[in-house]
Amino acid sequence: MGTWGAGPYDNDTAADFCGLLNDAEPARRAELVRAALHTAATTDGYLDSYFADRAIAAAAIVAAQRTGVPPQSAYAPDFLVAGGSVDLPADVGPLAVAALDRVVGADSEWRELWSEAADPGEASRTVAELRAVLAA
Repeated sequence: MGTWGAGPYDNDTAADFCGLLNDAEPARRAELVRAALHTAATTDGYLDSYFADRAIAAAAIVAAQRTGVPPQSAYAPDFLVAGGSVDLPADVGPLAVAALDRVVGADSEWRELWSEAADPGEASRTVAELRAVLAA
């Protein structure tokens, strides 16, 4: 597993997703964020950590847009770190909350993997903080 921290961008899958956003046409970025959230929120059965990691990164992007505070991670999308934005519709916030609820739910590989970590609550706190911003 290529994970080096509990932050929303601190794993290979999230970093790759952010790279995809960097490379995408600006008009397509909102669609990619929505798709990552939708997949996690609506997957029946077991949620693979790949989709969970992408959803957490996407939710962090939505939260950054909501607060106006650029991400403080070298692995976040470069255009956001530089103060850029994604034109996200208002309904993506509730979708992000639903995706995060699914990520920490019972049938989630992400939750299982983090339960085995040295500090299993660290990643859960990250998700809870994102959720709080998005639910406000």
